[in-house]
Amino acid sequence: MRVQRAILNITQAELAEKIQVSRQTINTIESGKYVPSTVLALKMASVFGVPVGEIFSLEEGD
Repeated sequence: MRVQRAILNITQAELAEKIQVSRQTINTIESGKYVPSTVLALKMASVFGVPVGEIFSLEEGD
């Protein structure tokens, strides 16, 4: 997700505002402490203009 933000040159706060969550939520997703809901993942994919699978993937064993 950090890569996608860098491509668009947006901050965590800007992404958070676009998808209506807190900046802390974005931070915890990027640090792997929180797995977003399907709706939230779809919103992020829409902002980035990419499929959800390009942002998130299942870890081995999940």
